[in-house]
Amino acid sequence: MSISTGKPTLGVALIVKNEAKHLAACLDTVKDWVDEIIILDSGSTDETETIARRYTDNFYVNTQWPGFGKQRQLAQQYVNSDYVLWLDADERITPELKQSIQNALQANQHNVVYSINRLSTAFGKFIRHAGWHPDWIVRLYRSQETHYNDVQVHESVIIPSGCQVIKIVGDLEHYTFDDFFEFQKKQSKYAELWAKEKHLQGKKTSIASAIGHAVFSFIRTYFIKRGFLDGKHGFIIACINAQYVLNKYIGLYLKQNK
Repeated sequence: MSISTGKPTLGVALIVKNEAKHLAACLDTVKDWVDEIIILDSGSTDETETIARRYTDNFYVNTQWPGFGKQRQLAQQYVNSDYVLWLDADERITPELKQSIQNALQANQHNVVYSINRLSTAFGKFIRHAGWHPDWIVRLYRSQETHYNDVQVHESVIIPSGCQVIKIVGDLEHYTFDDFFEFQKKQSKYAELWAKEKHLQGKKTSIASAIGHAVFSFIRTYFIKRGFLDGKHGFIIACINAQYVLNKYIGLYLKQNK
């Protein structure tokens, strides 16, 4: 089945779990101008489904978690539109970005994927340095021409050979976290998934390497990526990044030495 209205159609796709806090604000920024909204839930226990069904009937559930990349692949199978725009529940489309997306659909080019600049918050402040911005990510493409890779965490869209990546104007606002310990739980889970994946791939590390990677992460975030220009928030982010990197490599080290 495919949608046909004489012009390219656009579907918004999300994978979610327990996103009742953010979901409505996200979908409010797309509900009036996209052709379909597809949501794949991985087992929410809050009001996520109730909120989602106010915006779409295309609500699906897969609780057999295969990793972020494969979960996105599964969600894309439900997309009937010519183009798919990927969002996370804590993201918002700005008016400027909306116009750019509509311009891209009007151009309707093949063998093109579109990269969007994400502007993220930390503890209520937009972060414009520290490696957080600019943050170009491919989120818009023709649904029959590519898809996400199989990576467990920090997945990305496969760029086919000969495909052009076009950056479009307008920020994608990303409301990452307000609670430090809530964010630490998420980072810990990401570190665990990374360590598991790298262990299965046969990657090795050491305590010294873990410390070295963590120290360099702080230096890169705070000095090289000019996190200091974001003030105290930049320092906190540099510390968080270093801790995350340390957790990844220590987790891998412990797995290889069981």
